[in-house]
Amino acid sequence: VQLVESGGGMVQPGGSLTLSCTASGLILASNDMSWVRQTPERGPEWLSAIEASTGTTHYADSVKGRFTISRDNAKNTLYLQMNSLKPEDTALYSCARGLSLRTTDYWGQGTQVTVYG
Repeated sequence: VQLVESGGGMVQPGGSLTLSCTASGLILASNDMSWVRQTPERGPEWLSAIEASTGTTHYADSVKGRFTISRDNAKNTLYLQMNSLKPEDTALYSCARGLSLRTTDYWGQGTQVTVYG
């Protein structure tokens, strides 16, 4: 199983980014998937998840209303649309299999998001 994130970068507060997570060896539509982020200071933080069977989405309070998780089954790709970015959103963002930090197993290497200004 390999998960590869892309789409990170540097953006000013209030800006937007869309992260992608492509999978090999894993059918995203058949697995619950999450986005998580981590910093050396705060450690890992679960952000959002999408359920395999129903497509139901879940969000942490810190990103609710600003971030949107989605997937493209044909491309076997998971997305995280991030709007109204804040400096505190600066972190390494990874996709992972599972619905919560406790239940995730496979993680990607991550893509860095830096919100400056």
